[in-house]
Amino acid sequence: MWLFALFVALPLIEIALFVSIGGWLGLGLTLAFVLASAILGMSVIRKQGALTMMDLRRSLSEMRDPARPAAESALVLLAGGLLIVPGFLTSAVGLLLLIPPLRHGLINWASRRMAASGVIVTRQTRQTYSETRFRNGETIDGDFQEIEPPKPPTHQPSGWTRH
Repeated sequence: MWLFALFVALPLIEIALFVSIGGWLGLGLTLAFVLASAILGMSVIRKQGALTMMDLRRSLSEMRDPARPAAESALVLLAGGLLIVPGFLTSAVGLLLLIPPLRHGLINWASRRMAASGVIVTRQTRQTYSETRFRNGETIDGDFQEIEPPKPPTHQPSGWTRH
């Protein structure tokens, strides 16, 4: 129900802000703000798309938890999307999400409310051990071992696989 209320309230708030702030700024400056906000949002999304994959690859190659870079990237992409949407409120929230200390605080606040508090992955010679600890102290751990296939394939690999 609260999501429905948000979808009803957000356009009403944006209309009210367009009328009040737009009346104060004038039509030309209001349209310039909306256009500049959309251009900024598109550039943020374009830049973040490439950085997201780089950050995730780096955290995985360094055996670090990829959750923080993923959350960071998701919030920046959300900021870009909010900047594209025409409106003063959505643009203000989008601009706030571009400020790194506010983003870090939001991620820290959300991570304290998540069920799993962390994932520990260690690599050993041919075995991987991982452990997940939950808030209630319950721990789930697992072991697996990679095994070689019984015989090499007799066919040529397709263009979709690496060999």
